[in-house]
Amino acid sequence: MNAEQIQSMIAQGLACDHVVVDGDGRHWQAVVVSAQFEGLRLIARHQKVYATLGSKMHTDEVHALSMKTYTPAEWAVVPH
Repeated sequence: MNAEQIQSMIAQGLACDHVVVDGDGRHWQAVVVSAQFEGLRLIARHQKVYATLGSKMHTDEVHALSMKTYTPAEWAVVPH
């Protein structure tokens, strides 16, 4: 898998205002902004993102994914 494929899977499975994925082919980092994160704890946000990748996480196609998840309001005040 490459960054564009992972980014596309996340965007298709979750209504995102912003999603960027970067990594080395095995270890990935994602920044995901979605209104669907409103009112959710960090673990629930991460579970939503993991769900978009489905079996890719279980078959080791995506070995490791670290992420920063934000609501649109949170993203508006994060320096970027």
